[in-house]
Amino acid sequence: MHRRTALKLPLALAAAAALPAMSAMPSAGADTGRWPADRANAWYQAQGWLVGANFITSTAINQIEMFQAGTYDPRRIDAELGAARLLGFNTVRVFLHDLLWAQDRGGFQSRLAQFVGLSANHGIKPLFVFFDSCWDPYPRLGAQRAPRPGVHNSGWVQSPGAERIADPRYRQVLYDYVTGVIGQFRNDQRVLGWDLWNEPDNPAGQYRSVERKDKQQQVGALLPLVFQWARSVNPAQPLTSGVWQGSWGSGDRSAMSGFQLDNSDIITFHSYGTPDQFEARIGELAPLGRPILCTEYLARTLGSTIEGVLPVAKRHNVGAYTWGLVAGKTQTYFPWDSWSHPYKTLPKVWFSDLLQPDGRPYRDSEYQTLRKLTSTPGAT
Repeated sequence: MHRRTALKLPLALAAAAALPAMSAMPSAGADTGRWPADRANAWYQAQGWLVGANFITSTAINQIEMFQAGTYDPRRIDAELGAARLLGFNTVRVFLHDLLWAQDRGGFQSRLAQFVGLSANHGIKPLFVFFDSCWDPYPRLGAQRAPRPGVHNSGWVQSPGAERIADPRYRQVLYDYVTGVIGQFRNDQRVLGWDLWNEPDNPAGQYRSVERKDKQQQVGALLPLVFQWARSVNPAQPLTSGVWQGSWGSGDRSAMSGFQLDNSDIITFHSYGTPDQFEARIGELAPLGRPILCTEYLARTLGSTIEGVLPVAKRHNVGAYTWGLVAGKTQTYFPWDSWSHPYKTLPKVWFSDLLQPDGRPYRDSEYQTLRKLTSTPGAT
């Protein structure tokens, strides 16, 4: 997205402070537990072509509101997942939050179990996201703020937030959150996989005045631990963290992108560019010899469209997730520049999102393209 009590820590967790910053992140080694490429490719072949959306209910402004007990809405989730299935989708990408675990571990796990069951009823597998460096660095539990009129994604929150990312007393909570959620579903084939950190090196420029100055260093130290924690559970599903900026060719990567690509079982990336730019990104990643999923696309006014991008994805057997499903409180039908000048009216061309609040497609041509591509086997 272009966008407590002191605890006794295990030695492996307490070592976080000693990890190097992003400029010298550790590389993947033989002992990391990363899946061999042949295992990853066999897993991907068994899934079929993966097509879906980043899913947050239309009545939730962020991941906390979607899964917090007071606002969790299984009936709406069921209805909107049903709409996703009618589009031909077989997967959704879903953001979680550490505060939900810290607040109510048992209740959160119960709601996740129900969510996975509802998804499975529609033939949809969730790809869960644990952490996110985008947008507001100060998440709060309880009632979430109302959307800012005319502004794209005005209430999304980072995980972990600025107040906790460097707190050694909170590290155990993060460890328990990652291992607890993965452990709950470690052999559950209804879950697609684990996206450990969304855009970890995103500076969240919209909040630059209140961001931690050392955020990038803190994330660079924590991400390797998150991979270690997830690996320790030995899930049947793959781990990943998607690249989103810079060059991804061999020898040209940033330290963060290199770490992500070297440690992910399956390769994931974001692209909001034109079909040609999208295809060029696939070309950078294909030499890695692993399954590739684009876990964020769809920015119509930038040339990232269903009709343009999805045929390219299918031709290369690359999975693809739009940003947004049903238009709602995230307001991601407004473009990114709405942060500089909020819109007074709906844009003539929606930036992201696929369905109107009543479930009708924003564009019938997109619906027709999705149905055609998802109902025919093989590459086009």
